[in-house]
Amino acid sequence: MSEGYGSGRVFAFVVVIFVLLVIVGCSYSGGY
Repeated sequence: MSEGYGSGRVFAFVVVIFVLLVIVGCSYSGGY
């Protein structure tokens, strides 16, 4: 349980960082 929760939290953290990078990249490239 503890390990599953930890890995899930890390996975969610990586997804959030990836989405933020995509948004920043689009704003810098002039997409929005």
